[in-house]
Amino acid sequence: MLTHIHVRNLAIVDEIEVELTAGMTTLTGETGAGKSILVDALGLVLGDRADSSVVRHGCERAEISAGFHIQDQPAVRQWLSAQELDRDGECQLRRIINREGRTRGYINGQAVPMLSLRELGEQLVDIHGQHEHQSLLRSGVQRQLLDAFGAHQALLDRLANLYNEWNAAKAELQGLFGNDAERDARLDLLRYQRQELESLGLDRDDIKNIDAEHARQANAGRLLESSRQGLERLDAEEGPSASSLLNQTLDEISALATLDSELQETVQLLGEAAVLIKEGTDSLRQYAERLDIDPQRLQWLEQRIGILHDLARKHRCNPEDLPAVEAGIRKELDSIEHADEHREALQARLGALQQEYLDCAGQLTAKRTRSAKAFSKKITDAMQTLGMAGGVFSVRVNPRAGNAFGPRGMDDIEFMVSANKGQPAQPMSKVASGGELSRISLSIQVISASSDTIPTLIFDEVDSGIGGGVAEIVGQKLRALGTERQVLCVTHLPQVAALAHQQLQVSKLSGKDTTRTRIRTLNEAERVDELARMLGGVRITRQTREHAREMLLQGQVPTTTAESEKSLNAPASTTAT
Repeated sequence: MLTHIHVRNLAIVDEIEVELTAGMTTLTGETGAGKSILVDALGLVLGDRADSSVVRHGCERAEISAGFHIQDQPAVRQWLSAQELDRDGECQLRRIINREGRTRGYINGQAVPMLSLRELGEQLVDIHGQHEHQSLLRSGVQRQLLDAFGAHQALLDRLANLYNEWNAAKAELQGLFGNDAERDARLDLLRYQRQELESLGLDRDDIKNIDAEHARQANAGRLLESSRQGLERLDAEEGPSASSLLNQTLDEISALATLDSELQETVQLLGEAAVLIKEGTDSLRQYAERLDIDPQRLQWLEQRIGILHDLARKHRCNPEDLPAVEAGIRKELDSIEHADEHREALQARLGALQQEYLDCAGQLTAKRTRSAKAFSKKITDAMQTLGMAGGVFSVRVNPRAGNAFGPRGMDDIEFMVSANKGQPAQPMSKVASGGELSRISLSIQVISASSDTIPTLIFDEVDSGIGGGVAEIVGQKLRALGTERQVLCVTHLPQVAALAHQQLQVSKLSGKDTTRTRIRTLNEAERVDELARMLGGVRITRQTREHAREMLLQGQVPTTTAESEKSLNAPASTTAT
C-alpha cells in the first residue's frame, strides 16, 4: 500500500508531504485548492507523461517521491528482484522533471527508464479518473472491462499468439502466389546472386582474415624495418643493447648481494626481467623471419577486398555479413523452387492454426458469455442503490460480422442499459444521460476494482453529479472496498467524506506574490468543521455543525464486510442526516 508521498515544486505546490494509512482516505477542500494535484503527482511518479509546464513557476525542477509497503505483494517483490531493484518489504519511487523538459525516474535509489516506472506502477496503484465515464462508451473499453472482470488475460494472450502465427502463415502463403514471369525473373536474379557470392568461397572469419592480411602486407616494409631496429636495440651483436646492459647489471648486483642479503629481491627481479627480454627478443626475431613482402599477394588481396566491398554495397550490408546474405538467398531460392511443397505445408499449417484459433476463440466466447451474466447482475444490483431503481444493465457478446479473426477474439462487446423499469435495453451511448452514465461508471469501477488485486485504488471525483442518499451509498461502497484495499478518494460530498477512515484537507494559501497548496490530516474536531463547511458553504450555523458531527459519528460505526455488502445490495431508502 501507499505509505507516503512527498511533492516539491509541482504546479502550485511548493512542498507537501502526506502520510497515508490503510482503509479509506478522502481528500476534501474548496474547488481549485489543488485536490487533484496529489493524484496527478502520484501519476507522474508512476510513469505518466510530463512536460516542463508542471514545474512550479520560478523553480528549476519538480520532484515527487512515493513510498510503498510491499511485504504482502509477492508479484511486486518478484518483479523488483528480477530487475535487481529489490529492498526488504519496501519500495521507494522518485521522479524529477526539469524546467528544460528532461525527466529522470528512480526505483529504490537506482535510475530506471520511464517504462520501468509504468510497469511497476500498474502493479501498485489503479487510478480511476473523474472523466472515465466518457471512455465507457467506447467498445474497446467495454471489452477490456468485461475481460478484466472475468480474468480472461491468460486466454487472451494465447489467442493473440495464435492470431499472430496464423497471420504470418497466411502472409507467407499469399507470397508464394504470383505470375510466372515475375517468378522466373526473381529466380534468375537469385541464381545469379548466389553464383556471384559462391564464387568467393568465403565465410565470415575468412573475410576478417583477408582484412588482417591486407593490413600486414600493405605495411610489411615498415613492420620489417621496425622489427630489425627493435632487435638491434634488444640484443645487438656488437655494442651495447638492452640485453647486455641488463645482464651486466645483474652480474654486478649479484656479486653485491653476497655482501648484503637485502639485494636478493632485486637480483630475483632483474633475473626475471632478463628472461622476459630474451623471450621477447626470440619472439620478435621469429616474427621478422616469417614476415614476407609479396607485391603480387598484396595486389591479389586489394582486388579481393574491392570485390567484397562492391558486393556489400550492392546488397546494402557490411562485407562480413555477405555469408548471411548468401544464406538468405539460398533460402528464398529453395522456397521458390519448391513452392508447391511449401504451399502444401503452409496450407496444412494454416489449417491447423485456424482450427486451434477457432477452438481458443470459442473458449473465450463461452467465458465472456458467463462473465457477462455475472457482470450484468452486479451492475444491475448496484444501479438499484444509486438512484436508478428498476434500471437494468446487460452485456451483449455478439459474434463479429463475417466471423472475422482478430487478436482479441471474434466477439463484439456491447454494454446495454435500461434506465427505467419496463423500457427495453439499448446501447448505453443512446439512452444513458450524463448523470446516469456517471453512476453506472462508478458502479463498474468499484466492482472491477473489487475483482482486482492491485493494493491501492484512487478515485478522483468519480462521485460528481450525485448527492443525498445516493452519495451515502457511494461512500459505503468505497468504505467497504477500503476494508480489503487501500482507497484514496477525492470528493466534494460530505456523505462520502464522513465515511472515511482518514480525512485530508487541501487548502490554497495566497500570499502577496505567490500561491501554494497545503495538505494536512484532520483530527475528529477538524473533520467536523470540514464536513460543516462542505454542508453549509460560507455561513456555518450551530445546526450545520451538529449535523456534521452526527454524520461523522454515524459514518465511523464499524461494520463487517458482509454487513456492508448486504447494505450495498439493499434498495436505498434513507438519506444522510
